[in-house]
Amino acid sequence: MDNKILNKSITVREIIFFAFLLLCLLPFISPPVALLMGIVVTQSIGHPFLHLNHKATHILLQFSVVGLGFGMNVQSALQAGKSGFMFTVLSILITLVLGYLLGRLLKIERKSAFLITVGTAICGGSAIAAISPVIKAEEKQISVALGTIFILNSVALFIFPLVGQSLQLSQQQFGVWSAIAIQDTSSVVGAASKYGAEALQIATTVKLTRALWIIPIALLSSVLFRNKGTQIKIPYFIGLFVLAIVLNTYFPFVKIIGSQIVQLSKIGLTLTLFLIGSGLSKEVFTTVGFKPILHGLILWVMISIPALLAVIYLLG
Repeated sequence: MDNKILNKSITVREIIFFAFLLLCLLPFISPPVALLMGIVVTQSIGHPFLHLNHKATHILLQFSVVGLGFGMNVQSALQAGKSGFMFTVLSILITLVLGYLLGRLLKIERKSAFLITVGTAICGGSAIAAISPVIKAEEKQISVALGTIFILNSVALFIFPLVGQSLQLSQQQFGVWSAIAIQDTSSVVGAASKYGAEALQIATTVKLTRALWIIPIALLSSVLFRNKGTQIKIPYFIGLFVLAIVLNTYFPFVKIIGSQIVQLSKIGLTLTLFLIGSGLSKEVFTTVGFKPILHGLILWVMISIPALLAVIYLLG
């Protein structure tokens, strides 16, 4: 009898979860709302497919980002990349140094602190996933870093558009700022899409250009942690994103379906953020702990405020 009740409750949870997932397909559900829905669902009924969540989120995000390339052209993408290049270089170097010093100050386990720092400096979860095998991080260390990044990104998705609007940032200013100061690609794209089409294009291009730094940082990591010969995961989806931009720019027949692909990609992004929110269970908050969150938060603030001032005065 107990097994029957348990099976029934699991079935009900699955139905409720899928109902909210389908709700994210509706046009009035924005990425921040989807993220909040995911958090509420997992805190209320749990996540019936938690073991599949990370992989599904990873794949869906990559497909969504590549699809956004079909709404861009080469000239504007190059201009966006150029405007954000110097900000990218300086912010990555500063973040790595500050992250190291903060980790030592707060006495956080070395590999966890390094993964949080790299995730903040480059592209959140993607950077952590790429660097983890290079430094031979354990599952607990990876979980702490990912949990820290995703918790802070959930906050950023709501705060950044409000700050941008209150300061009357231009589309270019907000796009560059969000790409530098928000850790994970999903939240960067989500916040920028809420702010405007131009901000979305700039933020996506700058963030993916930033993601290429995974390769030199991975090589540096192998030296710092003395792990030679480890395989580096190259973010190949960035190449597909560039290919999508080229196709949309130089092949007229692609433009015919480009807008539909972009629309599907935005829906995919909304689903991605719902899954990210549903992955923030009570266990995640317990696993992360106070010090890693404090480390990520201080590092985030120390990067966000100078970056905001820089885009205001240099891109004004």
